[in-house]
Amino acid sequence: MKKWIRGGTVVTAADTYQADVLIEGERVSAIGHHLPVEDAEVIDASGCYVLPGGIDPHTHLDMPFGGTVTADDFFTGTRAAAFGGTTSIVDFCLTKKGETLRSAIATWHEKARGKAVIDYGFHLMIAEANDQVLEELESVIASEGVTSLKVFMAYKNVFQADDETLFKTLVRAKELGALVQVHAENGDVLDYLTKKALAEGNTAPIYHAYTRPAEAEGEATGRAIALTALADSQLYVVHVSCASAVQRIAEAREKGWNVYGETCPQYLALDISVMDQPDFEGAKYVWSPPLREKWNQEVLWSALKNGILQTVGSDHCPFNFSGQKELGRDDFTKIPNGGPLIEDRMAILYSDGVREGRISLNQFVDVCSTKAAKLFGMFPCKGTIAVGSDADIVIFDPQVKRTISAKTHHMNVDYNPFEGKEVYGEVVSVLSRGSFVVRDKQFVGQAGSGQFIKRSTFAQP
Repeated sequence: MKKWIRGGTVVTAADTYQADVLIEGERVSAIGHHLPVEDAEVIDASGCYVLPGGIDPHTHLDMPFGGTVTADDFFTGTRAAAFGGTTSIVDFCLTKKGETLRSAIATWHEKARGKAVIDYGFHLMIAEANDQVLEELESVIASEGVTSLKVFMAYKNVFQADDETLFKTLVRAKELGALVQVHAENGDVLDYLTKKALAEGNTAPIYHAYTRPAEAEGEATGRAIALTALADSQLYVVHVSCASAVQRIAEAREKGWNVYGETCPQYLALDISVMDQPDFEGAKYVWSPPLREKWNQEVLWSALKNGILQTVGSDHCPFNFSGQKELGRDDFTKIPNGGPLIEDRMAILYSDGVREGRISLNQFVDVCSTKAAKLFGMFPCKGTIAVGSDADIVIFDPQVKRTISAKTHHMNVDYNPFEGKEVYGEVVSVLSRGSFVVRDKQFVGQAGSGQFIKRSTFAQP
């Protein structure tokens, strides 16, 4: 049945205008006024924005880490994403040395199968860059549509790759049209600082931040950029948290290099002070990179506004405080890294960004949806509202004032890092490829209805 969204204000990365939107099947078929519509279900969007579905380019669902597994699987995680206005995610597929890339991808397909309620794609971790891996990349990119590769510069003896691996990956990515992502922290320095802190008896959660200084993020970001320039390749720096990393990205972009950056809502709205709390409460805010001093926030907002950073991902990596975060009660290095963030990503960006005048409404759509679609090979099917695009649409009421709380969120975790924060804006309804996932604030989606997105190769946006 056709669906006719009436009375709303359509907002894309480029335009804001009053119009109706007609959906036929899974796609948008017409946009305009006085549409000649018959036999359509009418959806009233009066007083609301009609937005392209959000794209979260950075999630970790059903992921093993630190002796446990993230609390959200592909059902609970994508359901929470939908309640937050996100209709597509790109999750990280972990690999192991000695394992084929296809085997790792098959494992992640099995995690998502029959569970995801919105569409999803995969990034692929590169743990080693031997001849077998570099050769297999060509068929993986061509047949699987997994066109982004992640290299960790941190987590020594767990995920960290050396500079040779990163450089070989960049060279191969240039040949194949893949976008290389880096977790940019100097893992060797962090390892030294961590061992030193423990030897001195410093085990509280705040030392997670003290042993991962901003300078180590800035250095690694600069090193990754230098290797990208040598390879004449393309780079995407995930979860940028501090001014020193922003500066390196800005310098690279001024030189015309293909370097892009992502930040996250936690770095825009929270700071290091929340980690220094009694009764182990600071463990709720242990993720990497860590939270920074508050002054970094305005640097990040300015970088989004000025196009130095292009996207906002959630880095959703949720662990329950009870039973999971508590694994590190006597040793901050044993606290599972990550937080529950997938549901509140767009709320923070709208309320603290648009409402406070830090970014425009169109920039909000751009950083939450459109740029990710372009960088990761999903545009124009995803990331915009246009004739022929997928009918991934969010009806968003900008006037509602509400309070974020674990009591009302939909993530499968026992706390919310933004607990008690008042925000403006509420998702009313969400459609994924023309079908309701959330309708009038109620979940009506189906497990397994989300489809895997085979993405195109990198094209400079």
